[in-house]
Amino acid sequence: MFDSRILELATKVAGLDDDAHVDRIAALEELKSACAAVQATAALQLDTARRVERAERGVPKRLQGRGIGTEVALARRESPNKGDRLLGFARAMAEMPHTHALLAAGKLNEWRATLLVQETACLTKEDRATVDEQLCADPTVLDGLGDRAVAAKAREHAARLDVEALVRRGQRAVGDRHVSVRPAADSMVRLSALVPVVAGIGAYAALRRDADALVGTGAAGERSRSQVMADLLVERLTGTGTTAAQPVSVNVVISDEALFGDAEAPAHVDGYGDLPAAIARTWISEAVEGDVAELRRVYAHPGSGALVNLESVARCFPKGLARFINLRDKVCRTPWCDAPIRHSDHIEPVENGGATTASNGAGLCEACNYAKQGLGWHTEPLPGLALHRISVITPDGHTYLSTAPPLPRPATTYARMVQALRDVTRAA
Repeated sequence: MFDSRILELATKVAGLDDDAHVDRIAALEELKSACAAVQATAALQLDTARRVERAERGVPKRLQGRGIGTEVALARRESPNKGDRLLGFARAMAEMPHTHALLAAGKLNEWRATLLVQETACLTKEDRATVDEQLCADPTVLDGLGDRAVAAKAREHAARLDVEALVRRGQRAVGDRHVSVRPAADSMVRLSALVPVVAGIGAYAALRRDADALVGTGAAGERSRSQVMADLLVERLTGTGTTAAQPVSVNVVISDEALFGDAEAPAHVDGYGDLPAAIARTWISEAVEGDVAELRRVYAHPGSGALVNLESVARCFPKGLARFINLRDKVCRTPWCDAPIRHSDHIEPVENGGATTASNGAGLCEACNYAKQGLGWHTEPLPGLALHRISVITPDGHTYLSTAPPLPRPATTYARMVQALRDVTRAA
């Protein structure tokens, strides 16, 4: 049924006149929603088939779902973390047939359907079905509502059915509080905190109040209120002014030409990404002057930018080798996953004769490391002198390649490196 609906919508798009721009946009949006419904059905069918197969082969129930979300993610070119969420969404659609029907009809987009799933996740299967019927059996109920309004309506109906479930959910959510940092454009980062609403609103109000006081008295200089709030946040968290060198440990990988000369090959900051060489030089210089810097020499191949190999006879990766792998891989090596590295893992398992070497090691996030241990998964390092490569093979036999990103390259000749070091020594 859904496949015929997709065919119908695709035919509709193809039959529109070239100047029917708005109609084409609307029809394509309906087509996207219909495809999302079919994808959810396919993901649920994959989940069911994998679990049945593994149950028949004697795999314990708690391990039968391992890696299925990652399969979905790879097929959709998404991160494994999102793959798990998409698989959860597919399971919820089986409990919310009216929501699924609106999605298939193009009357509800995938994100708003996801909001309905999230806001009813704390309910029993029966109560969730009731909310599904109340909100989605009639297409006009949610028609014209934006994201916030859809989420609020779902919360309202959920509270009517089981307010205690919402209270328990809120109490459990406190345990999820955390602080995270993610790269942003132009050498900036987004420092975020997930905290209880009272604490978060109180912290924001305090920053805004004190920033308004500084702006109002002229003490803020030419800074805007937003800039002052950001500066106050950093000062209060670190205990120092924003212009002082911060006593923290940060791994910066930079070529010798860029550090000691005027080359512009970008540096790589562990946990952030690439940074312009000029900014990295200034940053390192200030850290050295402030006596808060620790420099390690890590060299890359002049031609490819691949880090030099290291070996160990240990079963677990020693700290130095694990650090080497983390710097080489930057983020989780699973295709389309950009999560921070949590595990240094053997590509070819030790029990299968895999060695504890850089070439047989990969940096993975925790979820991806567990996913690859699922039945039918296989990974292997690919030979070659260029950048480190891994082949990831799913239980269905689909193959995905992962290539380590190039790092800042060193001077192409030893003489140039020595000359650069001599120039720095003379300057000192």
